Amino acid sequence: MARGRSGDDIYARPLRRLLVTLTCILLVGLVLLWRIDNPRAERIRAALVDRVVPNVEWALAPVTWTGRLIEDFEGYARVYEQNQELRRELQRMQVFREAAIQLEQENARLLDLNQVRLSPDLTYVTGVVLTDSGSPFRRSVLLNIGASDGIQDGWAAMDGLGLVGRISGVGENTSRVLLLTDGNSRIPVTIQPSGKRAILAGDTTAAPVLDFVENPEDVQAGDRIVSSGDGGVFPPDLTVGQVVKGRDGRLRVLLAAEISRLEFLRVLRSREATEIGTTGTLLPSRTGPMQGPPPPPDRDG
Repeated sequence: MARGRSGDDIYARPLRRLLVTLTCILLVGLVLLWRIDNPRAERIRAALVDRVVPNVEWALAPVTWTGRLIEDFEGYARVYEQNQELRRELQRMQVFREAAIQLEQENARLLDLNQVRLSPDLTYVTGVVLTDSGSPFRRSVLLNIGASDGIQDGWAAMDGLGLVGRISGVGENTSRVLLLTDGNSRIPVTIQPSGKRAILAGDTTAAPVLDFVENPEDVQAGDRIVSSGDGGVFPPDLTVGQVVKGRDGRLRVLLAAEISRLEFLRVLRSREATEIGTTGTLLPSRTGPMQGPPPPPDRDG
């Protein structure tokens, strides 16, 4: 067995060397043939291509198909990367869009605050809503303005659209606004155009109830609600909302203010009520002639 193998090696090695040498000579010859710039060499190259290429076209088909598959795969990979990049860009644009919408709404509210026409006698202080301390039983918000800004209890608070509530607690730098939807909120209002008076009572819902309405059948959905100014609680003619019919059949008010999305509030400085120190200005003076029958004469005189 060892001799047989050694004999095979004796014949195999020279054959391999011969084949490698012939292959190298053939390749060098092909390179020289393709490098020679000669009409005769060109004719030889054309004849060689005409004879070889058609006969090996079937063998080149898998190579061509593989090359096209690789190109298609690279194209799909580029399309997938572009798709992912577009998705990421769309997500970033969604974030920018939300920010732009919020800025637009904030700008609109600020413009509304600047364009609201109030009585010239009323001045105001604008504050930013810090927190919303709403609960199932209480509706209020906290502002970043307080006693240092001259804020006092009972003053009315509005957003750019309508009345929101009143100040119900003042700190040095903050104040709390009791919203109209709070269960403890009660304010006198006027129903327009009928001019009827009513009480707007909060019940922790988005649409407070109209109580103590005289002849409720005369009030229709869509009637405008403004503050009446009775009792000096609020200045008169502040926009509150409009009348709607609740599911329970009661008259309710759809508030003009966006209670659920408060960012800026305008606190109206109300005039302080004049204190009455004496009754001199209430009772007429007795300098003129006394009206009525004269007193009976004195019997002793």
